[in-house]
Amino acid sequence: MASYTLPLPWLTCLCVVVVVLLLSPAALLAAAADDPTAGFKVVSLSESNFVLQQPYDVPRDARYRFVGGVRQLWVLSSDKPHTPQSNTKPRTEIRMKGYNYSSGVWQFEGYGYVPSGTTGVSIMQVFGGGESATTLMLHVYDGELRYYSQQVVENNIYNRWFRLNVVHDVDASSLSVFIDGVKKLQVPGRGGDSHYFKFGVYMQHDASSFMESRWKNIRILKK
Repeated sequence: MASYTLPLPWLTCLCVVVVVLLLSPAALLAAAADDPTAGFKVVSLSESNFVLQQPYDVPRDARYRFVGGVRQLWVLSSDKPHTPQSNTKPRTEIRMKGYNYSSGVWQFEGYGYVPSGTTGVSIMQVFGGGESATTLMLHVYDGELRYYSQQVVENNIYNRWFRLNVVHDVDASSLSVFIDGVKKLQVPGRGGDSHYFKFGVYMQHDASSFMESRWKNIRILKK
């Protein structure tokens, strides 16, 4: 009797079906839970939602470039603040405009890149706090991504693209940070009546003379 061999596409499909059937419901739920955006709705963004803040005495293209979908932001430790009236440290940041929030669950997603040598800088923040200006900041110090200047969120952050998701549950006063889909931090909120997201470079203590971060595929989501 002649033998019959399944064509390769059918064999591949059969293997996939077997794997899915072997997965328990708990395993399937765990796999779905690995996506921090599950259950969220993406809001609509246009370029008008991305508002640049750079040192007030230099032109936009002296500290910012947007090419091929990548936003490159850099600042010098000797730079001026973003307005003549400000007493804050140098920054080149993008403030997400049009989606201030005071309740609900909101999420920032973006793919970030920090070149080696950049240190003493905030690369992302959730603006708005009770006794402070922010409710969350992510700093880079010597290749480590930190919650403010405190605990390490991710090691070896230099010279690689990483997926960053920050979830802010305002009503529960809770924030979670995910790196490449893995939850790395959960902290309480810091109060505040209104919040919005920012990313880029904002000088902190013990900063390098040159600070840079790059970003792509920015999204804002909500429940």
